[in-house]
Amino acid sequence: MSDVVLVEVADRIGTVTMNRPEARNALNAELRAALPEAMLALEADEGVDVVILTGADPAFCAGLDLRELGSRPRPAPAEAGGPGTDPDPVVTRPFPAMTKPVIGAINGVAITGGFEIALNCDFLIASEHARFADTHSRVGVMPGWGLTVLLPQAIGVRRAREMSITGNFMGAEEALRFGLVNHVVPHAELLPFTRSIAADVAGNDQRGVRRMLETYDAVTGTTVAEGWRVERRMATEWQATGFDPAEVERRRQAIIERGRAQTETT
Repeated sequence: MSDVVLVEVADRIGTVTMNRPEARNALNAELRAALPEAMLALEADEGVDVVILTGADPAFCAGLDLRELGSRPRPAPAEAGGPGTDPDPVVTRPFPAMTKPVIGAINGVAITGGFEIALNCDFLIASEHARFADTHSRVGVMPGWGLTVLLPQAIGVRRAREMSITGNFMGAEEALRFGLVNHVVPHAELLPFTRSIAADVAGNDQRGVRRMLETYDAVTGTTVAEGWRVERRMATEWQATGFDPAEVERRRQAIIERGRAQTETT
Protein backbone atom coordinates (compact mmCIF):
# COMPACT_ATOMS: atom_id res chain seq x y z
CA MET A 1 0.00 0.00 0.00
CA SER A 2 1.35 3.40 -0.98
CA ASP A 3 2.15 5.79 1.88
CA VAL A 4 -0.22 8.37 0.35
CA VAL A 5 -2.91 6.23 2.01
CA LEU A 6 -2.52 4.88 5.54
CA VAL A 7 -4.61 1.93 6.75
CA GLU A 8 -5.13 0.84 10.35
CA VAL A 9 -7.35 -1.99 11.58
CA ALA A 10 -8.40 -2.32 15.22
CA ASP A 11 -11.49 -3.69 16.95
CA ARG A 12 -13.09 -4.64 13.60
CA ILE A 13 -12.82 -1.01 12.43
CA GLY A 14 -10.65 -0.09 9.46
CA THR A 15 -9.40 3.49 9.28
CA VAL A 16 -8.21 4.86 5.95
CA THR A 17 -6.29 8.14 6.02
CA MET A 18 -5.49 10.11 2.88
CA ASN A 19 -1.91 11.13 3.58
CA ARG A 20 -0.61 14.03 1.49
CA PRO A 21 -0.83 16.70 4.23
CA GLU A 22 1.68 19.00 2.52
CA ALA A 23 -0.76 19.20 -0.43
CA ARG A 24 -3.92 19.18 1.74
CA ASN A 25 -4.44 15.59 0.54
CA ALA A 26 -5.02 16.75 -3.03
CA LEU A 27 -5.89 13.92 -5.39
CA ASN A 28 -2.87 13.28 -7.55
CA ALA A 29 -2.71 10.16 -9.72
CA GLU A 30 -1.02 8.13 -6.97
CA LEU A 31 -3.68 8.92 -4.37
CA ARG A 32 -6.53 8.37 -6.84
CA ALA A 33 -5.15 4.88 -7.48
CA ALA A 34 -4.31 4.05 -3.85
CA LEU A 35 -7.63 5.01 -2.30
CA PRO A 36 -9.80 2.46 -4.16
CA GLU A 37 -7.14 -0.18 -3.54
CA ALA A 38 -7.26 0.47 0.21
CA MET A 39 -11.06 0.43 0.31
CA LEU A 40 -11.24 -2.83 -1.66
CA ALA A 41 -8.74 -4.44 0.71
CA LEU A 42 -10.91 -3.55 3.72
CA GLU A 43 -14.05 -4.68 1.89
CA ALA A 44 -12.39 -8.09 1.47
CA ASP A 45 -11.00 -8.25 5.03
CA GLU A 46 -13.19 -10.54 7.13
CA GLY A 47 -11.82 -8.90 10.27
CA VAL A 48 -13.32 -5.50 9.34
CA ASP A 49 -16.99 -4.56 9.77
CA VAL A 50 -16.87 -0.75 9.43
CA VAL A 51 -14.58 1.66 7.58
CA ILE A 52 -13.67 5.21 8.65
CA LEU A 53 -12.34 7.49 5.94
CA THR A 54 -10.43 10.64 6.92
CA GLY A 55 -7.51 12.85 5.93
CA ALA A 56 -4.20 13.76 7.51
CA ASP A 57 -4.49 17.19 9.12
CA PRO A 58 -5.01 19.97 8.27
CA ALA A 59 -7.41 18.94 5.47
CA PHE A 60 -9.76 16.14 4.57
CA CYS A 61 -9.14 16.51 0.84
CA ALA A 62 -8.65 19.61 -1.32
CA GLY A 63 -9.86 17.89 -4.49
CA LEU A 64 -7.95 17.15 -7.65
CA ASP A 65 -4.30 18.16 -7.64
CA LEU A 66 -4.63 21.20 -9.92
CA ARG A 67 -0.88 21.52 -10.38
CA GLU A 68 -0.77 18.00 -11.81
CA LEU A 69 -4.03 18.46 -13.73
CA GLY A 70 -2.90 21.71 -15.32
CA SER A 71 0.33 20.14 -16.60
CA ARG A 72 -1.15 17.04 -18.24
CA PRO A 73 -2.60 16.66 -21.75
CA ARG A 74 -6.34 16.82 -22.33
CA PRO A 75 -7.70 13.51 -20.94
CA ALA A 76 -9.43 11.04 -23.16
CA PRO A 77 -13.18 10.73 -22.47
CA ALA A 78 -12.67 7.32 -20.86
CA GLU A 79 -10.49 8.91 -18.14
CA ALA A 80 -13.19 11.25 -16.88
CA GLY A 81 -14.73 10.52 -13.51
CA GLY A 82 -11.96 8.70 -11.66
CA PRO A 83 -10.79 5.18 -10.93
CA GLY A 84 -13.54 3.67 -8.76
CA THR A 85 -16.06 1.74 -10.79
CA ASP A 86 -19.59 0.59 -10.20
CA PRO A 87 -21.01 -2.67 -11.60
CA ASP A 88 -22.75 -0.34 -14.07
CA PRO A 89 -19.78 0.74 -16.23
CA VAL A 90 -21.40 4.13 -16.89
CA VAL A 91 -21.23 5.04 -13.18
CA THR A 92 -17.90 6.04 -11.61
CA ARG A 93 -16.99 6.68 -8.00
CA PRO A 94 -13.90 7.73 -6.04
CA PHE A 95 -13.85 4.22 -4.60
CA PRO A 96 -15.87 1.13 -5.55
CA ALA A 97 -19.29 0.60 -4.00
CA MET A 98 -18.90 -1.01 -0.56
CA THR A 99 -21.17 -3.43 1.27
CA LYS A 100 -19.63 -2.35 4.60
CA PRO A 101 -20.55 1.00 6.16
CA VAL A 102 -18.17 3.86 5.37
CA ILE A 103 -18.16 6.76 7.85
CA GLY A 104 -16.47 9.97 6.75
CA ALA A 105 -14.52 11.73 9.52
CA ILE A 106 -14.16 15.22 8.04
CA ASN A 107 -11.22 16.84 9.78
CA GLY A 108 -10.80 19.94 7.59
CA VAL A 109 -11.69 21.26 4.16
CA ALA A 110 -13.46 18.90 1.75
CA ILE A 111 -13.39 20.61 -1.63
CA THR A 112 -14.69 19.56 -5.07
CA GLY A 113 -13.37 16.00 -5.63
CA GLY A 114 -12.70 15.77 -1.91
CA PHE A 115 -16.27 16.84 -1.28
CA GLU A 116 -17.42 14.07 -3.62
CA ILE A 117 -15.36 11.55 -1.66
CA ALA A 118 -17.13 12.69 1.51
CA LEU A 119 -20.55 12.46 -0.16
CA ASN A 120 -19.84 8.87 -1.20
CA CYS A 121 -19.57 7.89 2.49
CA ASP A 122 -22.71 6.56 4.19
CA PHE A 123 -22.72 9.47 6.64
CA LEU A 124 -20.38 12.15 7.92
CA ILE A 125 -19.02 13.28 11.26
CA ALA A 126 -17.29 16.66 11.19
CA SER A 127 -14.63 18.38 13.18
CA GLU A 128 -15.34 21.98 14.09
CA HIS A 129 -12.65 22.77 11.49
CA ALA A 130 -14.53 21.09 8.63
CA ARG A 131 -15.56 23.19 5.65
CA PHE A 132 -17.19 22.06 2.42
CA ALA A 133 -17.16 23.57 -1.08
CA ASP A 134 -17.96 22.55 -4.62
CA THR A 135 -15.52 24.58 -6.72
CA HIS A 136 -15.93 22.70 -10.01
CA SER A 137 -17.36 25.84 -11.63
CA ARG A 138 -14.42 27.96 -10.45
CA VAL A 139 -11.93 25.64 -12.13
CA GLY A 140 -13.97 24.87 -15.22
CA VAL A 141 -14.28 21.10 -14.70
CA MET A 142 -17.40 19.01 -14.19
CA PRO A 143 -18.23 16.57 -11.37
CA GLY A 144 -17.96 12.90 -12.23
CA TRP A 145 -18.15 11.16 -8.86
CA GLY A 146 -21.83 11.74 -8.13
CA LEU A 147 -21.91 15.24 -6.65
CA THR A 148 -25.01 16.36 -8.57
CA VAL A 149 -26.81 13.24 -7.33
CA LEU A 150 -25.58 13.01 -3.74
CA LEU A 151 -25.42 16.67 -2.69
CA PRO A 152 -29.12 17.38 -3.44
CA GLN A 153 -30.01 14.22 -1.52
CA ALA A 154 -28.11 15.57 1.48
CA ILE A 155 -29.13 19.26 1.57
CA GLY A 156 -31.85 19.77 -1.04
CA VAL A 157 -31.55 20.76 -4.65
CA ARG A 158 -31.75 24.54 -4.19
CA ARG A 159 -28.96 24.72 -1.65
CA ALA A 160 -26.95 22.26 -3.74
CA ARG A 161 -27.34 24.45 -6.81
CA GLU A 162 -26.19 27.49 -4.84
CA MET A 163 -23.09 25.69 -3.56
CA SER A 164 -22.18 24.46 -7.04
CA ILE A 165 -22.64 27.67 -9.02
CA THR A 166 -21.12 30.03 -6.43
CA GLY A 167 -18.28 27.80 -5.21
CA ASN A 168 -18.78 29.27 -1.74
CA PHE A 169 -17.84 27.42 1.42
CA MET A 170 -20.17 25.88 3.99
CA GLY A 171 -18.88 25.65 7.55
CA ALA A 172 -19.34 22.73 9.92
CA GLU A 173 -22.25 24.16 11.94
CA GLU A 174 -24.11 25.20 8.79
CA ALA A 175 -23.52 21.73 7.36
CA LEU A 176 -25.05 20.28 10.53
CA ARG A 177 -28.13 22.50 10.25
CA PHE A 178 -28.65 21.53 6.60
CA GLY A 179 -28.21 17.79 7.27
CA LEU A 180 -24.96 17.36 5.37
CA VAL A 181 -23.20 16.02 8.48
CA ASN A 182 -24.63 14.04 11.40
CA HIS A 183 -22.46 15.45 14.19
CA VAL A 184 -19.96 18.26 14.78
CA VAL A 185 -17.38 17.65 17.50
CA PRO A 186 -14.23 19.39 18.79
CA HIS A 187 -11.32 18.66 16.48
CA ALA A 188 -9.37 16.61 19.02
CA GLU A 189 -12.41 14.39 19.59
CA LEU A 190 -13.17 13.67 15.93
CA LEU A 191 -11.57 10.24 15.59
CA PRO A 192 -12.42 9.00 19.11
CA PHE A 193 -16.06 10.03 18.60
CA THR A 194 -16.20 8.50 15.12
CA ARG A 195 -14.69 5.27 16.41
CA SER A 196 -17.34 5.13 19.14
CA ILE A 197 -20.06 5.38 16.47
CA ALA A 198 -18.26 2.77 14.36
CA ALA A 199 -18.10 0.48 17.40
CA ASP A 200 -21.89 0.80 17.78
CA VAL A 201 -22.25 -0.36 14.17
CA ALA A 202 -19.72 -3.17 14.59
CA GLY A 203 -21.67 -4.44 17.60
CA ASN A 204 -24.75 -5.14 15.47
CA ASP A 205 -25.61 -8.12 13.29
CA GLN A 206 -23.42 -7.52 10.25
CA ARG A 207 -25.62 -9.31 7.75
CA GLY A 208 -28.45 -7.07 8.91
CA VAL A 209 -26.30 -3.93 8.70
CA ARG A 210 -25.24 -4.67 5.14
CA ARG A 211 -28.75 -5.60 4.08
CA MET A 212 -30.00 -2.33 5.56
CA LEU A 213 -27.46 -0.35 3.55
CA GLU A 214 -28.35 -2.31 0.43
CA THR A 215 -32.01 -1.47 1.00
CA TYR A 216 -31.29 2.25 1.43
CA ASP A 217 -29.26 2.22 -1.79
CA ALA A 218 -32.06 0.47 -3.66
CA VAL A 219 -34.75 2.84 -2.38
CA THR A 220 -32.84 6.08 -3.02
CA GLY A 221 -31.54 4.80 -6.34
CA THR A 222 -35.02 4.40 -7.75
CA THR A 223 -35.23 8.17 -8.23
CA VAL A 224 -31.63 9.12 -8.93
CA ALA A 225 -29.99 6.21 -10.78
CA GLU A 226 -30.47 7.95 -14.08
CA GLY A 227 -28.90 11.06 -12.58
CA TRP A 228 -25.59 9.23 -12.26
CA ARG A 229 -25.71 8.41 -15.96
CA VAL A 230 -26.57 11.98 -16.91
CA GLU A 231 -23.73 13.40 -14.82
CA ARG A 232 -21.27 10.92 -16.27
CA ARG A 233 -22.33 11.65 -19.84
CA MET A 234 -22.11 15.42 -19.35
CA ALA A 235 -18.72 15.17 -17.63
CA THR A 236 -17.38 13.01 -20.46
CA GLU A 237 -18.62 15.45 -23.08
CA TRP A 238 -17.06 18.35 -21.16
CA GLN A 239 -13.71 16.58 -20.86
CA ALA A 240 -13.70 15.98 -24.58
CA THR A 241 -14.76 19.44 -25.75
CA GLY A 242 -14.79 22.06 -23.00
CA PHE A 243 -11.85 21.24 -20.71
CA ASP A 244 -8.63 23.24 -21.08
CA PRO A 245 -5.73 22.03 -18.86
CA ALA A 246 -3.80 25.26 -19.43
CA GLU A 247 -6.72 27.29 -18.06
CA VAL A 248 -6.68 25.20 -14.87
CA GLU A 249 -3.17 26.39 -14.06
CA ARG A 250 -4.06 30.02 -14.81
CA ARG A 251 -6.99 29.83 -12.41
CA ARG A 252 -5.17 27.97 -9.64
CA GLN A 253 -3.61 31.00 -7.96
CA ALA A 254 -6.87 32.95 -8.14
CA ILE A 255 -8.69 30.06 -6.46
CA ILE A 256 -6.10 29.93 -3.67
CA GLU A 257 -6.37 33.67 -3.03
CA ARG A 258 -10.17 33.61 -3.08
CA GLY A 259 -10.24 30.70 -0.64
CA ARG A 260 -7.85 32.50 1.73
CA ALA A 261 -10.00 35.63 1.60
CA GLN A 262 -13.14 33.66 2.46
CA THR A 263 -11.35 31.88 5.31
CA GLU A 264 -10.26 35.21 6.81
CA THR A 265 -13.81 36.59 6.81
CA THR A 266 -15.59 33.56 8.31
